Amino acid sequence: METTMLARLNHDHKHIAILLNILKVKHNRLAQGEAVNFNLIRDVVEYMQSYAEHSHHPLEDIIYSYYLKKTAQTGTKKLAEQHQGLVDASASLMASLNLILSDVVVSREQLVLDLKAYVILQEDHMLFEERDIFPRWAEVIDQTDWQEIQALCSLKLIDDPLFSDNDNAVFEELRDYITRDE
Repeated sequence: METTMLARLNHDHKHIAILLNILKVKHNRLAQGEAVNFNLIRDVVEYMQSYAEHSHHPLEDIIYSYYLKKTAQTGTKKLAEQHQGLVDASASLMASLNLILSDVVVSREQLVLDLKAYVILQEDHMLFEERDIFPRWAEVIDQTDWQEIQALCSLKLIDDPLFSDNDNAVFEELRDYITRDE
């Protein structure tokens, strides 16, 4: 069970890294004054909002809360604060992208800065979890705990709308782009 839950989170991180690499490419092109597909960028951010923020991060929050109770630690609020910071950054970036896609003039320089900051924020967050949080969970949480966690998380567990094998038409353009790009 442990390996299943942590493997799922690490698997999600690998997928998120693919999307962040797409954003880096788009950021570089945008910074050089080239045209970019804003719909594709919006799809990446929308994926982050719909999956990472509504399934992936809540799972981590549930596991972290369980970990803190088990170890009788108060813990820092860093994980929750990072998750909230990512929600705020996604919302801000999405607002800018929606303006652009509605033909409202948005500062290219500001979008370049926001896109870069967003990618850095996401990467720093995943690194923090992979180096600091996930190893602590693996050390402390036992098989019985993972079964309880699985039950607690069952309502938040949804299929990944982009990287699963279902026929979900959501993110079809992004899925095609990733497939072509690999």
